[in-house]
Amino acid sequence: MSVFKKLECKFFTATILEWKYLLSNDSYKDIIVDNLAFLVKDGRVYVHAFAIMDNHVHILWHIRSPYRQELVQRDFLRYSSKKIIDDLKKYNPSLLEEFEVNAKDRTYQIWERNSLTIDIWSEQVFLQKLEYIHNNPVKAGLCSDVVDYKYSSARFYETGVSEFGFLSSLY
Repeated sequence: MSVFKKLECKFFTATILEWKYLLSNDSYKDIIVDNLAFLVKDGRVYVHAFAIMDNHVHILWHIRSPYRQELVQRDFLRYSSKKIIDDLKKYNPSLLEEFEVNAKDRTYQIWERNSLTIDIWSEQVFLQKLEYIHNNPVKAGLCSDVVDYKYSSARFYETGVSEFGFLSSLY
């Protein structure tokens, strides 16, 4: 059995509501980073790679037993939503209005409802997703070299140094 299948590594993508560029604000990217650090410290996940774009986030992670994927993802999205909404209420209520929804269970919605999760079953698929994640900021014009983008794990894979303190390599 492949180590990837055994680890149950996942490629996860979550998108901001209507692809709005909310995460172009670095303080909201920092909320995502802090959230990932908490999930690692709490023993829920190993984070192998990530990139936080202006309107979505990509993560390669392994949900640790006994935690369930859907609950970890829900908590990740809920916590970051709450922190971003709290900040918008305080500092940018006019922008918050763009995230108002007519829903029974919420007044505001930050993330699209259907995030994407793909099983990583082989080293080849892992490397393909890793390359995709790390090249995403270059393709979006956020940097010219993958190692220059602050909100990505690319520099960790190039240098071996984890500036974030929570990344785990499978190599």
